[in-house]
Amino acid sequence: MPFKAPAGRRKIAIVLFNLGGPDRLESLKPFLFNLFNDPAIMRVPGPVRYLLAKLISGRRAKVAAEIYEKMGGGSPLLPNTVAQARALEEALWDEGEVRCFIAMRYWHPMSDEAVAEVKAWNPDEVVLLPLYPQFSTTTTASSVRVWHEAAAKVGLVKPTKLICCYPTEPGFITANARLVREALVEAGKHGTPRVLFSAHGLPEKVVKDGDPYQWQCERTAEALVKELAIPDLDWVSTYQSRVGPLKWIGPSTDDEVHRAGRDRVPLVVVPIAFVSEHSETLVEIGDEYRHLALENGVPHFTAVPTVSVSPEFIQGLANLVRQVRAAGGDAKVCNAFGTRLCPAQFSGCPHAKATGRQALAAE
Repeated sequence: MPFKAPAGRRKIAIVLFNLGGPDRLESLKPFLFNLFNDPAIMRVPGPVRYLLAKLISGRRAKVAAEIYEKMGGGSPLLPNTVAQARALEEALWDEGEVRCFIAMRYWHPMSDEAVAEVKAWNPDEVVLLPLYPQFSTTTTASSVRVWHEAAAKVGLVKPTKLICCYPTEPGFITANARLVREALVEAGKHGTPRVLFSAHGLPEKVVKDGDPYQWQCERTAEALVKELAIPDLDWVSTYQSRVGPLKWIGPSTDDEVHRAGRDRVPLVVVPIAFVSEHSETLVEIGDEYRHLALENGVPHFTAVPTVSVSPEFIQGLANLVRQVRAAGGDAKVCNAFGTRLCPAQFSGCPHAKATGRQALAAE
């Protein structure tokens, strides 16, 4: 049950965006179809995208079923997100009557369901909080677009602010650093460890079109290295989960696992773009990369858990909510610093889009 705050205070709805995952094997095909039918993912005309989504979801369902069977037949992402929602409500008890709602992008509960719940609760204000620390047009921007479409359909009109990203938010970094230190203790018994800061990859084309995701992932890795303060730490920022024929950003995590095998160094793999466990952390990193490492002579392999409900991370999210609520005027977008984080060349940054709209309005 949601945390019960004293009545009579300002009602604040916090909407947690996340990817979503099939809750059972029968949900796999529709989940995959929703994923590949997203114009932010499959950037082709609508009729072509629909046909491709049907084809790809059918072909990938069998392979995906094997992955989800390893996790008990369904994704743990929703229960993990629910736990984060309840923890955040408790951390924000002093802000007002706070309630967190969950809007998954590709499986239930999706935005239309969350919008209906928010409207029924009738809050005074809404804060959109993605559980994607690094902003991407393929994740946060897609979720925001669908949220606003769903809100417009049912007439949900409330003051709304967005926390667009928090790649170096201190609580997020501190929680990760604590988990990495714990892993390094064991890995250090097998030699000098190498740390792979692994994030979900993107096609190079998406980044070249102005998406700031890779740049932000690199800032996360650098902030973690600084927080760890380990002299001459051996580390690499890597990318996983490549699919399709396009060239993706690199270096790839699996290539770096092969290199660690050649160098005979223990590996610690850190999921820096994931804040809750799901197939990419539990199976891809925890199972597939582990087996790849052992097959290639890596002397020790550790998959670091996600920050999940770590107190430092939850407090970091709470601080972001306080910060964006305190922003004056008509501010709609906020990051961990309250201003634009990304360099000017990243046109996909929502700060750039907001600035562009303001410039047009002034003409």
